[in-house]
Amino acid sequence: MRSIGEMARDGGLGVSALRFYDRAGVLVPAWVDPVSGYRWYEPAQLEEARLLARLRRAGMPLADIRLVLASWSGTDSDLVRKLLDAHLRRLEQGLSDARSEFSALRALIDRQENVMTSLRTATARLTVAAPELAAALDTVRFAAGTDPELPMLGGVLFDIEDENLHLVATDRYRMAVARAGATGHDGGRVQVVVPAPLTDAMRALSDGEGPVRFSLDGDRVSLEAGDRQTAGRCLDHDFPDYRRLLPQAADHRVLVEVAEFREALETGPVRADETGAHDLSLLRVEDGTVTPCPDGDAGDPHLVAVNREFLLDALTAGARDRLVLEFTAPTAPIVIRRPDEESGFSMLMPVRLED
Repeated sequence: MRSIGEMARDGGLGVSALRFYDRAGVLVPAWVDPVSGYRWYEPAQLEEARLLARLRRAGMPLADIRLVLASWSGTDSDLVRKLLDAHLRRLEQGLSDARSEFSALRALIDRQENVMTSLRTATARLTVAAPELAAALDTVRFAAGTDPELPMLGGVLFDIEDENLHLVATDRYRMAVARAGATGHDGGRVQVVVPAPLTDAMRALSDGEGPVRFSLDGDRVSLEAGDRQTAGRCLDHDFPDYRRLLPQAADHRVLVEVAEFREALETGPVRADETGAHDLSLLRVEDGTVTPCPDGDAGDPHLVAVNREFLLDALTAGARDRLVLEFTAPTAPIVIRRPDEESGFSMLMPVRLED
């Protein structure tokens, strides 16, 4: 007999996935300890687990996976072949449809780029209090992207308008926004994406108490603090319109003591995501409280799954003893705010639980 841990290691499925497929009646353990509830599997079930892992990676629907496993040990493999062929046809048709849509999208992008006027000739001069800029950079830096395929997300957006400087960073799975007061800019709205290494240099330069001066000349940005300066080129990419991603009014607002909540997350139960690369925390939001819980069903309206590391990063960036967590639905972003500040916040995309 194999323990659930051994089956997960040798079969290519996470422990949480094995528990899910047990509840779904797809891969049921041969024996469950009536006292501890621990699952044990027969040696012959290892082949089924490996088959299930392959079907899962291929994106086969759960109903078809159940039929494949039910027919796998039979002498007639006709049903299995038909199910595999049907799924392959669906994948091929889906890929063909996606290629057509992307071709149309690229054509639209090309037309849009041809009529847009370049913004790389913009100039701006503004002064910001060093502590404000440092605090704003600390709030958003953790959310900057690192994917080389998406270079436009590999920095921090400096959005300058009137006496407001908004800093924004996102890697698609999380987004952070912060505001700092600014003076000296009397032109229209200007946006520039400062690459992450230059952003870090600007943060190091903002460690004093006096003002710092931010300048933009075309594709070059600089920051001066007294007789010190750091400068470089901005990213030659447009940042997504973050204003369209701003959170709506939340259904639930929970004030948490950060130290206690952090400890609950770090010592509490976790669940692996579909890739097995990240730990998820399952948060139960009910009666004005949020609590990590060991397990739950995908259809539970009070249960939200989130990347634990991302949530811990957001708590650190919040830099307060207390923070407000806002929840709307298991599929809606989680918003983390400071109780005394509405203009700065971070958002985390929830992780979809398997049905």
